[in-house]
Amino acid sequence: MATEEDLEKFRKEGHVAFVVGYTGETGKELVKALSATKPFTRVVLIGRRKSSVTDKLGEGFEEKVVDFCHREDYRDAFAGCDVGFNCLGTTRSKSGGKEGFIKVDHDYVMRTAELARASDCKRFLHVSSTGSDKNSCLLYPQTKGQVEEELKDLQFEHLSIFRPGFLICDREESRIGEKIAKCLCMPCFCCCGKYSAVSTEILAHAMVRRACHPNGKVETIDNKTIHYIAE
Repeated sequence: MATEEDLEKFRKEGHVAFVVGYTGETGKELVKALSATKPFTRVVLIGRRKSSVTDKLGEGFEEKVVDFCHREDYRDAFAGCDVGFNCLGTTRSKSGGKEGFIKVDHDYVMRTAELARASDCKRFLHVSSTGSDKNSCLLYPQTKGQVEEELKDLQFEHLSIFRPGFLICDREESRIGEKIAKCLCMPCFCCCGKYSAVSTEILAHAMVRRACHPNGKVETIDNKTIHYIAE
């Protein structure tokens, strides 16, 4: 687990990171954590559209707009970044169906990872999901599992795959299904939250700590371990 000494040593090494998916709930918490702890000399926020997030972050943060469908045109966006954070993710309903979901959760993620690897990124931290399984007959866990396996094939020096359970956050957009599920499952969260759920804030802190202090070449981090790392 990363200590304050590890963090200070990491800062002095002058690392540069990029974040994709920074406008999502996990991504926003990750950016907040990076802004608060400042482990990197520079953080590049890479997205499909311009936002105003950097107005509140100060020096060291910059935004770059890319078209994930034409990745080769934006190779420079990843140049000089030795650490990459991927928080990209959507739902089938939000993306307009199966094809839209695969485009974001598989195609965009892998294009990002491939460009990062080609730009000599050393550490890649990826948000997946509990139950990911490339052999599943269900689209969501199958896609998540396929991405995990393909990321391993890229041979990053360090690959951290986070498998959070139910993500707890205050979304700007209301998802009725998630609200119902949260109410129904609240007794379970209270009794065994470390096994079944995690807040996006805790997940973000775990990602920052693992970026500063990786554990092995490839690590798959379950919900309970996410809590442990963050604490």
